[in-house]
Amino acid sequence: MKSPRHFITLADVTIDELTEILRLAEEIKAEYQQGIRTRRLEGKVIALIFEKMSLRTRVSFEAGMSQLGGSSMLLEEQHIGLGSREPACDVGRVLSSMVDAIVFRAKKHDSVVELASWCSCPVINALTDQAHPCQALADVLTIKEEFGSVRGKKLVWVGDCNNVAASLVAISARLGMSIVLSSPEGYRFSEEKLAILQGDSVADGFSVEQIADPRQAVKGAHAVYTDVWVSMGQEAEEKERLRIFSDYQVNASLMKYAEPNTIFLHCLPARRGLEVTDEVIESPNSRIVQQASNRMHSQKGLLVWLLGNK
Repeated sequence: MKSPRHFITLADVTIDELTEILRLAEEIKAEYQQGIRTRRLEGKVIALIFEKMSLRTRVSFEAGMSQLGGSSMLLEEQHIGLGSREPACDVGRVLSSMVDAIVFRAKKHDSVVELASWCSCPVINALTDQAHPCQALADVLTIKEEFGSVRGKKLVWVGDCNNVAASLVAISARLGMSIVLSSPEGYRFSEEKLAILQGDSVADGFSVEQIADPRQAVKGAHAVYTDVWVSMGQEAEEKERLRIFSDYQVNASLMKYAEPNTIFLHCLPARRGLEVTDEVIESPNSRIVQQASNRMHSQKGLLVWLLGNK
C-alpha cells in the first residue's frame, strides 16, 4: 500500500508542492469571494483531534471542509484518551480506516509524529510545541496578497523564537523570503536549529538573521510579526517572561523605525498591552483579520492538494 502524504512540518513538501498548495489556495479564495463554492472534496471526511483549545484552527478547518463539500468531526482529548485510554497504534490504524485525513492539534510534536506513523491517511499538524505549518501557510498568503510576491520580502519576527517562528523560518527558506528574528538572549534559535529549519533546499532570495535590537531589526521590513510571550503550558514562567520580553513590545514607537507601508501580523490570540499595543493591532497597517481568515483559504488549498483531484 502506498504511504500517505503527511503535513507535519514544512519539510514534508517540496518547493514546487508548496507553491502548488498556495496556488490552489489563491484560486479557491478567488472563487469564494465571487460566491462560488466548488465541491472539490465531495464525500470526504476529516477528523479533528484537539488536545489544545482552538478558535481559528477549528473553525477554519470545519468551515473550509464544509465549503469544499466534505465534512468534519471534532474529537476532543477526553473523548479519545490518546496515549492513556488507547495507544497511538490503535487510534491511528482504526481512525484512518474510517476518515480521509486527520488534523491533530497536539501538546507535543512527538505525538503527531507517532500517530502519523500508524495512519493510512494523511495527518496534518494543526499545531505542536515545535511547529505550526498551517499558520505559516496563511502568513505567506497574506504577505503575497499585500506585496504581490514573497520572494525577497523582509519579514521581521519580534519576540520568543517559538513554534510559529520555526515554521516561518522554514517557509521563508522554501519561498525565498528574508526573515529577521529579534529576540532576547536565551530565547533565540541556535545556529544548528536554524540550519535544520531551513533545510537543504533553499530558494533564491532567502536569508535569515538574528538581531537583538528590535528597532534595528524592523528597518526595511515589509511585515512585522509577533506572538504572545507566554504560550499555553508556559504559565509558570509568566512573571519572568513578562520581564524579559518587556523591551520587545510591538508599539507605535517601534513601528516608526519600519517603513510607512509595513504591515503588522499576529497569529492570535493576542494579549493586548503586552506583546502588542491596541494602537498597532488596530492600525491601518494591521492585517490580523485578513491573516486569520487566510487560515481557512490556505488550508483549503492544502486539503485539496492532499485529498482532491486538484
